[in-house]
Amino acid sequence: MPAREFSLSPGHTPVLLAEVLQWLQPQPGQTIVDGTLGQGGHTRALADCVGPDGQVLSFDLDPAALTAAEAVLKGLPIKLVTANFCELGEVLAQLSIPAVDGLLLDLGLSSNQLADASRGFSFDADGPLDLRFNPAAHPSAAELVNRLGAEELANLIFRYGEERYSRRIARRIVERRQQNPLATAQELAELVRACVPRSPRERTDPATRTFQALRIAVNDELGSLERILRDAPELLRPGGRMAVISFHSLEDRLVKRAFADDPRFENLTRKPLVAAEAEVACNPRARSAKLRVATRRVTPLPNYPLR
Repeated sequence: MPAREFSLSPGHTPVLLAEVLQWLQPQPGQTIVDGTLGQGGHTRALADCVGPDGQVLSFDLDPAALTAAEAVLKGLPIKLVTANFCELGEVLAQLSIPAVDGLLLDLGLSSNQLADASRGFSFDADGPLDLRFNPAAHPSAAELVNRLGAEELANLIFRYGEERYSRRIARRIVERRQQNPLATAQELAELVRACVPRSPRERTDPATRTFQALRIAVNDELGSLERILRDAPELLRPGGRMAVISFHSLEDRLVKRAFADDPRFENLTRKPLVAAEAEVACNPRARSAKLRVATRRVTPLPNYPLR
């Protein structure tokens, strides 16, 4: 289907929008779930496709995102839901919706979250070391780095950040907090940069992997993703589609495995879809985005126990 033009929030470019619409195939009258509202770009586009007789359920844990969206998306067939996308089954039961026609997950951070110095997502800003999507949840990243032992920290940073210098970083964190607890994102970023050698050709900040690891741990991102991948086939109508945009290998691995191995899914994208050069030039965040799509099988494979 051809890409559409949408009037979005100023300065906001939803990643892989044309590809999402092409592969998710939202139709008038359908019920679609956007599991990650963010700045509302994908949600607005999906609402345009389903029209007044359809509905988009848009999830987010971030109260700031939900508050902003209430004004921007007012009047559209959109229901905002304060919940983690992994709670989709419970939410659909509460709304008496037996199944949905499509499900989209955009697993990255929004530019608004990165720009908010008080959240600690950007390690160039001297804001609190927080990293929580829901500011009311616990623990924060500061609580983790100032409480966990060196071995636990090293394992966390290696597992979720795939950081080869995780033990060096963890030891330095423990040494530093004996003098003063780490309180800001900038303090941790500077500590990590001092621990990780950097090639002159390396464009990625050395602190990136450590911050990724802490953010994943604080928000239980991989656990939430595993749960929705497990539950989604029973929440989609037969023939309904699920599309997931991931930004790092840990997420993409889980999605790839679920779409290939779960017999309730039919994998539609053998290789992930990536952004065209023109989109990357306009939106550098799209460079690392990978989109995978699967459909709920109309006829279950033999010998698969249905729930």
